[in-house]
Amino acid sequence: MEAIRACVEIKGVVQGVGFRPFVYDLALENDLKGWVLNDEKGVTIEIEGKKDRVNKFLSGLSSPPPIARIEKTAILYLSPLGYNDFEIKKSKEGEGKLALISPDIATCKDCLNELFDPKDRRFRYPFINCTNCGPRFTIIANVPYDRDNTTMSSFTMCPACSSEYHSPSNRRFHAQPNACPECGPTLQLFTNSGKMVTTHDPVEETIALLKRGKIVAIKGLGGFHLACDATKEEVVAGLRARKYREDKPFALMCRDLEVVKSLCIVDALSSNLISSRERPIVILPRKIGAKIAPSVAPFQKTLGVMLPYTPLHHLLFGQGVDALVMTSGNVSDEPIVFKDTEAFSRLRNIADFFLVHDREIHTRCDDSVVKPLKETVTFLRRARGFAPFPIKLNKKGKHILACGADLKNTFCLTKGDYAFMSQHIGDMENFETMSSFEQGIELFKQLFQITPEFVVHDLHPDYFSTRYAMGLDVPKKIGVQHHFAHALSCMAEYGSVGPALAIVLDGTGYGEDGTVWGGEFLEVSVQGYTRLGHLKQIPLPGGDKAVWEPWRIAAAYLERIYGDFQELHIPFVKELDLERWSQLKLAVKARINAPLCSSMGRLFDAVSALLNVRRSVNYEGQAAVELEQMVKEGESGEYPFEIFEQKGSFIIDPDPIIEAIVKDIKLKESPSIISTRFHNSIAQVISRMAKKGREETGLSDVFLSGGVFQNTFLLEKAWDILNDNGFRVHIHQQIPPNDGCISLGQAFYAIHL
Repeated sequence: MEAIRACVEIKGVVQGVGFRPFVYDLALENDLKGWVLNDEKGVTIEIEGKKDRVNKFLSGLSSPPPIARIEKTAILYLSPLGYNDFEIKKSKEGEGKLALISPDIATCKDCLNELFDPKDRRFRYPFINCTNCGPRFTIIANVPYDRDNTTMSSFTMCPACSSEYHSPSNRRFHAQPNACPECGPTLQLFTNSGKMVTTHDPVEETIALLKRGKIVAIKGLGGFHLACDATKEEVVAGLRARKYREDKPFALMCRDLEVVKSLCIVDALSSNLISSRERPIVILPRKIGAKIAPSVAPFQKTLGVMLPYTPLHHLLFGQGVDALVMTSGNVSDEPIVFKDTEAFSRLRNIADFFLVHDREIHTRCDDSVVKPLKETVTFLRRARGFAPFPIKLNKKGKHILACGADLKNTFCLTKGDYAFMSQHIGDMENFETMSSFEQGIELFKQLFQITPEFVVHDLHPDYFSTRYAMGLDVPKKIGVQHHFAHALSCMAEYGSVGPALAIVLDGTGYGEDGTVWGGEFLEVSVQGYTRLGHLKQIPLPGGDKAVWEPWRIAAAYLERIYGDFQELHIPFVKELDLERWSQLKLAVKARINAPLCSSMGRLFDAVSALLNVRRSVNYEGQAAVELEQMVKEGESGEYPFEIFEQKGSFIIDPDPIIEAIVKDIKLKESPSIISTRFHNSIAQVISRMAKKGREETGLSDVFLSGGVFQNTFLLEKAWDILNDNGFRVHIHQQIPPNDGCISLGQAFYAIHL
């Protein structure tokens, strides 16, 4: 039979995931000769032999190792060269590197079996890994993904590990973090004063400490966690006090899926999500009577739960430990700590002990957070397990840096038709987060060999991300309106260039008229947008202060509707500091620090305050989150609202909703019923405005974005109503609807210029 040679170029996540050993085995299986190597673009293969065998080999490439993701395959047929064998060549470097990097992956079943096998040489070794699992993104400093370019470069492999590493048929062939107790990283346990604890087994000692009610800072993949016994109320409450985190829910890590099922309602989708190799935190309905300390998630009907994803985590769940609080190792509002010295400095007043190891973390990376939604998923935070895997764009373009927003920041760099979104960076409120942002951009530029030609930023002149962009020496700088970027980010996920309708509902965003936007109904395309309508504006008494004290917004609504509302006999008014409000009212009338706002998020805040659910908040979005928690399934009532035209735009007037809520409060209707009716009303607002948009434009594709759509009840309700009315509804499925998506939308705009 005729002999042929095929040169194969493969792009995707194909480095450091066992792809070359897979190719090696496939070649030997088909009696083929040639070679395979990692290069600047991915993996290149030259294979020759009988034509039918080569074709069988090429077909076999479509079933790669579990972590690998093939994006593109190019094949060129050439004359045979007469190779004598098949070999794995040394990685090749070159210009224009575009090798995709795998995220960190949870410990695989094979490694877990070895971890708990007393006969295995890695029995109870906390850093066991192979080509199918373990650290990737958090340990890499440069490409190609070889050991010398990772934080494992300081660990010289012992003969046994080296043999595995160099054996193409071994599961650990070229597993860059490969190690064992003889040659790899080790654990140490310290007190918070920095004194090493003398123990033959730091893991067993840590378990004992946790059982005794101690708080332990544990070094993980992308940073430190603060861990404690999730069943001990006094311990969890103590962690809250030390961390200055009043109410924001803590994440839980559970021993296994059975423990999760004892605490939460788990359906098939949720089970798959929580057990996936990405191992995100999954927000699940909490079972009544779940044996968890109340302070884990105060005022919540849900729990954020994850399963162990490192060997160390699995070891910690021994001897009857079922559930641990496993929250980010930081003081509230600061980024997660990932350096040892930084941990001892910043966490010593929170943690009693520190369980650390000597494998350096190169890049900080938080846990990802997701919510199940119908048959899909909503991201609240995209980080470990997903970043830095790119979003595929519908067009190739120039090198672009998009700087995102200042809340829930991510940045995004593009190359070709890939958008490399960063992991969650956080809120630009302190030097540490700003530094993390800048360092992350430099790392991504290096890893993906990107020199930005465009830099894109939000229109808000005071955003740190905007000032950073304006200070760069980049040929072209582009400002993109906040809510337009929201809409484009959702369109980017679907490869849509528009025109389409977009409904963007969030807490705040700088409008082109200088006011605060956030209740936006748009016609959008990659060329631009038209503001079809928005929520009626309300002044924010005290500006940003109103975000943290929603009673101010509630009072502003009452003032507009009733004038002097002191005679309203409802608890909110009775408990209001009327003297303080009188002073604020004067400032509002004088337009002093009272910017106009069309934000849907602030309307949710106002209703939450009116119901005395949350008059002031201690974390972003708390009032709306707790209002959603009160929703009662089965309640179909809703409140009236008005839509009128003004200067060519549709204006949604929510005042009738507020009036109806006040009436229900006077009638002593339950807050849960009122909350549900309010949610139902906003779903109808969305539907009515979408219909008006369709009448104006003839468009039926609707893209939903913005932090308000993190509200599962509202999103599902709106989705169903829009579908029933003939709309094609598109929601975020790969990135969050909150401001974590802004950078992708900014980049998507620039790539289409």
